[in-house]
Amino acid sequence: MIFLRQMLRNYILISAIWGWFTAQVLKTGIDAYFNRGINWERMAGSGGMPSSHSSTVVALSTASALQYGVESPVFALSCIFAIVVMYDAAGVRRETGKQAVILNKILLDNPFHWGEEEFEKKLKEYVGHTPLQVLAGAILGILTAFCAGKAYGIV
Repeated sequence: MIFLRQMLRNYILISAIWGWFTAQVLKTGIDAYFNRGINWERMAGSGGMPSSHSSTVVALSTASALQYGVESPVFALSCIFAIVVMYDAAGVRRETGKQAVILNKILLDNPFHWGEEEFEKKLKEYVGHTPLQVLAGAILGILTAFCAGKAYGIV
């Protein structure tokens, strides 16, 4: 119980968790609006608007800056971590999603049966983010860290 209380007092951790959770809820809602139905897989899935990866790491980095200052090693580590994660989300992971779309089309259009279970499953296409989705996630992360900072008396 003490461990849980200590974790709940950790402003930086809670900011990052709320950044992720808020982005996932928004992503699920946006997807439900555009697809006229709720897909609960979006709540835990990657890809989509806004980027929960960006929201999480930017909330982490912003909270680190607010609590320890931009000259702190904690902020430096979290800032570099955020840059790498956002670059990966908009770069490598986005390309992986594009490749999945093409491979799924090839597998569906192929006239013969592959015969192996791995090839019968559709590949995940929502794994990366557009630059706009990454930016929206980053803005959400900043807002989340500031809101949590108000609640924790940091800001």
